[in-house]
Amino acid sequence: MLATDTFELRSGDSTLHGIVTLPEKSGPRPAVIICHGFKGFMEWGFFPHVAELLAMRGLVAIRFNFSGSGMRPGDELITDESAFGRATFGQDLDDILRVIAATGDEIAPGRVDRQRIGLLGHSRGGGAALMAAAASSEIAVLVTWAAVSTFDRMGHADKEAWRRAGKVPIVNARTGQAVPLDLSVLADLEANPERYDLLGAAGKRTAPWLIVHGEDDPTVPFPEAEALVAAAAPPTELVRIAGADHTLGAKHPFAGPTPALIAALNASQSWLLKHLR
Repeated sequence: MLATDTFELRSGDSTLHGIVTLPEKSGPRPAVIICHGFKGFMEWGFFPHVAELLAMRGLVAIRFNFSGSGMRPGDELITDESAFGRATFGQDLDDILRVIAATGDEIAPGRVDRQRIGLLGHSRGGGAALMAAAASSEIAVLVTWAAVSTFDRMGHADKEAWRRAGKVPIVNARTGQAVPLDLSVLADLEANPERYDLLGAAGKRTAPWLIVHGEDDPTVPFPEAEALVAAAAPPTELVRIAGADHTLGAKHPFAGPTPALIAALNASQSWLLKHLR
């Protein structure tokens, strides 16, 4: 039976909550930090399954809720709407860097080989993981699923409406919950074009990168994966999953792996084990 533990990383008024799944093998092991996407959380759908699979393969699997998720462990709804509404992309990056710095110390002390740390990010979390891989020399390998190629995802008319209203409602299709996104998020995005340039980060990062993307993703269309590949420095590999949507067919609550998810998991674990050996 795999052992799990929880952790909290406190910094000022911000606390990151996370879960560690430990492999049966003792001693320092490679670790993979899993980064959820927009409106996601560490306990959503396939994330616990991914963590268990990685731990079964001998890797320390670390999941956490971004500080801007607005959710605490066990939540099914966003309970801190203010945190969600003010979460910037730079905040996501800072959260990942905090987790990297604490891995093997506050997180899984004595169980992590700090020379072998990887990132696995989904959707917006994939974009944040890419930024972190470009910013941190400690990342040995990167895997992204359905990663965005840009954080600038609204048209001019929608942005103008956001400016007039001061907030824009974000609706979670799973729960029906609508949470307002503050104008400060748009202001931060527009003030930091170089920091949030994901295509630029693709060219800067040196960690071996596996890009997994569904052909029929309606949320982050497949051409975004092709744009990342075109901008990426080697080594990079693209896995194109026929017929797969944004979540690889998985739902919440999790009902078991789909063929698309199995394909993503097989490619990802092979890549991680190859580059973390």
